[in-house]
Amino acid sequence: QVQLVESGGGLVQAGGSLRLSCVASGIRFSMYNVGWYRQAPGKQRELVAQISRGSATYYVDSVKGRFTISRDNAESMVYLQMNSLKPEDTAVYYCKANWYNDYWGQGTQVTVSS
Repeated sequence: QVQLVESGGGLVQAGGSLRLSCVASGIRFSMYNVGWYRQAPGKQRELVAQISRGSATYYVDSVKGRFTISRDNAESMVYLQMNSLKPEDTAVYYCKANWYNDYWGQGTQVTVSS
């Protein structure tokens, strides 16, 4: 059974930091590209950052220079370090693992107060 479980969300003031974690089980994690997505109320889910199985990274423009994605294949984990948070970063954050199939976590809420 494949599971992705996110953690690390919470309430933080603007300018603060959070570190999201996602642990995967039931898959050969090192073979998967992994991404962090977010969905704010009334908006579509968007890709925030992605790290390939070769550790190439991608960031949406709005988070470049503030967020850092990393992975630990030995622990089947992916992280999203979020600094200089803004109220517009408020959303539910999801991790997704992709290879031949897509697997999603259940999401973790991030709320940034102004």
